[in-house]
Amino acid sequence: MTSVYQRTGLVQRRTASSHAQDTSDSRDESRNYDGEDKVEDHDSKETRLTLMEEVLLLGLKDREGYTSFWNDCISSGLRGCILIELALRGRIELEKAGMRRRSLVNRKVICKSDTPTGDVLLDEALKHIKETQPPETVQCWIEYLSGETWNPLKLRYQLRNVRERLAKNLVEKGVCTTEKQNFLLFDMTTHPLTDSTFKQRLIKKVQDSVLTRWTNDAHRMDKRILSLIYLAHASDVLENAFAPLSDDDYEVAMKRVRELLDLEFDNETMKDGTNELMWAVISTINK
Repeated sequence: MTSVYQRTGLVQRRTASSHAQDTSDSRDESRNYDGEDKVEDHDSKETRLTLMEEVLLLGLKDREGYTSFWNDCISSGLRGCILIELALRGRIELEKAGMRRRSLVNRKVICKSDTPTGDVLLDEALKHIKETQPPETVQCWIEYLSGETWNPLKLRYQLRNVRERLAKNLVEKGVCTTEKQNFLLFDMTTHPLTDSTFKQRLIKKVQDSVLTRWTNDAHRMDKRILSLIYLAHASDVLENAFAPLSDDDYEVAMKRVRELLDLEFDNETMKDGTNELMWAVISTINK
């Protein structure tokens, strides 16, 4: 079984299609959703998608309504999304570094607040984290939640049918619909796009973050979009956001993503206002 932790480098560009529609969402760009923000605003199905839903949406084929059969990375990537989403909502955090400044990957995940988020997947993961003693590391939790652990006692932590449940969320939010497709030997439920605006807006947001809005400083980037770039790369779907770019813009975008991947993640946690658990997940999935 191929783990997301074994992946290195960037996915090479496959094809270049037409430019994405030039739409913008000043409302989304002007709002910053970190742990201290009101959960009620963030959880509004009419205004926001979760990190998990955004990564899945980038991976979904528009007309076919399913992710690539060859993508064996998105499962772990989505579990990383769940942990970061919980961290940005102020539900979990990393234990203190201590005098010896233990590395991010060796520090344990602590439940900071057990207040329900209103999202079933997030609340299910939060319940597991709260009830587990002694605490576990980010890498352990990604393995537990994805069912990739070799410890049979931890298999009960596995979050099942995550992609299907996230796709249903997208259906509820009016982004996708549900269909049945026949693949010779079996029938499969698919979720083609019904409203391309959400995906076009998402793609433009990712593109702008490494082109027109590039700050050359990860610490100055919005935490959610920064997390999305790292998680989309780990899930092997970032290429889908860059494929519509011109050759020149594509090269610039990929160069800047490489710069983000080459950062010393432990050093990033020492800056003011950082989210240590976010960087712990990023460090783990980009080993």
